[in-house]
Amino acid sequence: MTRQLYRYSLAFLVLAVAAAAVADLNGNWVVRQDMHDGTFRNTYFHLRMEGGRIAGSIRLTQFFYKISASSGGPDGFTITGSMMDGRNERKVVYEGKLVGDELHIGTRRANGPLSEMAAVRAAEGEGAMPPRVAPPKLHKVADNGLVRTPPMGWNSWNKFAGRVTAEDVRGMADAIASNGMKDAGYVYVNIDDTWEGERDAHGKIQSNQKFPDMKALAGYVHGKGLKLGIYSSPGPNTCAGYEGSYGHEMDDARTYAAWGIDYLKYDWCGARNLYTDDEMQAVYQKMGDALAASGRPIVFSLCQYGRADVWKWGPEVGGNLWRTTGDIRDAWDSMARIGFNQNDLAAYASPGHFNDPDMLEIGNGGMTDEEYRTHMSLWSILAAPLLAGNDLRSMTPAIHEILTNREVIAIDQDPAGHQGHRASQNGEQEVWIRPLADGSSAVALFNRAAAEAKIAVNWADLGLPAQPHVRDLWRHQDVTAGAEYTASVPAHGVVLLRVR
Repeated sequence: MTRQLYRYSLAFLVLAVAAAAVADLNGNWVVRQDMHDGTFRNTYFHLRMEGGRIAGSIRLTQFFYKISASSGGPDGFTITGSMMDGRNERKVVYEGKLVGDELHIGTRRANGPLSEMAAVRAAEGEGAMPPRVAPPKLHKVADNGLVRTPPMGWNSWNKFAGRVTAEDVRGMADAIASNGMKDAGYVYVNIDDTWEGERDAHGKIQSNQKFPDMKALAGYVHGKGLKLGIYSSPGPNTCAGYEGSYGHEMDDARTYAAWGIDYLKYDWCGARNLYTDDEMQAVYQKMGDALAASGRPIVFSLCQYGRADVWKWGPEVGGNLWRTTGDIRDAWDSMARIGFNQNDLAAYASPGHFNDPDMLEIGNGGMTDEEYRTHMSLWSILAAPLLAGNDLRSMTPAIHEILTNREVIAIDQDPAGHQGHRASQNGEQEVWIRPLADGSSAVALFNRAAAEAKIAVNWADLGLPAQPHVRDLWRHQDVTAGAEYTASVPAHGVVLLRVR
């Protein structure tokens, strides 16, 4: 072999090896995470080499990203996925490399180690977004006549997230029925995300191994004099990557009715990949129509984080309550930021239709009892749903007293359905007032500062009589008040009054 022919052969071999490596990276890859409930969470990487860059898409739980930037190749690469979420851009960065027949790929938190996963080849088309179904024309869904006062109960997410099981739900129902919460008005026992299994050959949703018999569970909860709630999404996937209701709205509503479900939390999540915020009302209308046709009264809770001015159209789609905010955390800054920013929405609350600043964190340990009293007081002034999110089987007496304070609950459950508003603000001290059905008013003195402060109110400034009858709802005692009332309010604390 001549030296020149040898060089040509070697160059051809190098190109052939490089082409094989590129071909190995091209294709549809999937990471299958066993959720240990009979289901798998699948993350899809649809990759293709285009010149010197990697293109394609990433589908992760409810997110669908287009690869917007890349570097490297099969021996080591970085890809950035981007998507628009309303007006905001979301990004995710993965690092990966080919190792034999597997794609080792993962994300890196800050400067920490790579959380590496093994992806294997999937069939072409597996994991692709389903075809878009055009949203229906708008029309008004009839009022279902439910929850004339804000719903009260418990939801699984804040404490249990994806770990919730049927036994947990039974345990919460037992606790509510026996510890005084049912008598105080707590009725709904709501399962959040991760109960979903696969669909059968007829498209009917199944529950997963954590919830082996949803109808029997509903019967158990009903037997305690309580009601059962469930969760879904108008998208193909839920927030946690489980099966959503996209394309199966009527099927799922009929299934919920057959199981004996009384409440549906419907979370936007995966629908963001198929619809814009401008189409949100029509998308929620589909499930509103389906619930109305199901033959069973089911409370409709819209969870889309206050986007698209939902308070203006929530009742039009059959909604009983609608989230006005992003997710709450068990922390003072989160609770205060959410709760004290609800002032402008007071006009949109009415019997059967309530603004929802998210579930209660009371008792989960991230705040003090004083802060939890503020949480309960503020939500009651706001006519907000009272959905406990703690483990009701092991709460302290102080937390139990906060959640079951009948006089505070009576403010939240006032039949007039008015939401309170901020009457005055002086730095970090605020006074809120809520008119009540019997002509009295709830007045809350909030101290958002980190030190105790005195807060004074002049009844005339609030449009109240000069010498009213005043009752402190946390101390459970009447107080003496002339034309003005002054109270020392603890740091991050509240004095909640009923003024007649």
